[in-house]
Amino acid sequence: MYCESKKKWIDFLYKTATGSRRVRNVFTPLGASVFAIFLILIVIISLSVDKLLRFPSLFTKPLNIILSTPFFFIGGLLAGWSILIFLKQKGTPVPFNPPPRLVTTGPYAHVRNPMLSGIFCLLFGAGVFLGSISLIFVFTPLFICLNFWELKAIEEPELSKRLGRDYDEYKKRTPMFIPHVKRKLDEAR
Repeated sequence: MYCESKKKWIDFLYKTATGSRRVRNVFTPLGASVFAIFLILIVIISLSVDKLLRFPSLFTKPLNIILSTPFFFIGGLLAGWSILIFLKQKGTPVPFNPPPRLVTTGPYAHVRNPMLSGIFCLLFGAGVFLGSISLIFVFTPLFICLNFWELKAIEEPELSKRLGRDYDEYKKRTPMFIPHVKRKLDEAR
């Protein structure tokens, strides 16, 4: 049952991504809205859990601002840059309306999912800024795990189906979320 359901999602994503502009234009804002609502719910639920379990605030002002700023900066930079690259390639980061060709420039030269890496940083930054123990240690790691599973189970098989060998080669040489720092240092020498 799981494999059949997974195959249906992959086929649906493929048909939508390769379908008419009209269909993509319907699903793109819907997909983006669902994702944004999911992120907001994660923050709200984590704050509710903190309150329910009477967790103390992890950081006080101004320490929370100082510590969260790098997460917000890096996360915003990665997510924004990723979106701009996709828009320049005539697509969106929403899987229903991707660019027509594989994107391997900008942050995509270093990781396959820089926008998600940016969102993970933003969630950690929000956790630090809000002093939320559960957002930092439970909900953000859980969100990362769910995204990893969804990418491996649905998005990557669809990308292989749609983009073929180019994507498979890109996937072999490019990490999912975190760049190969040692390899980049070796290449710079």
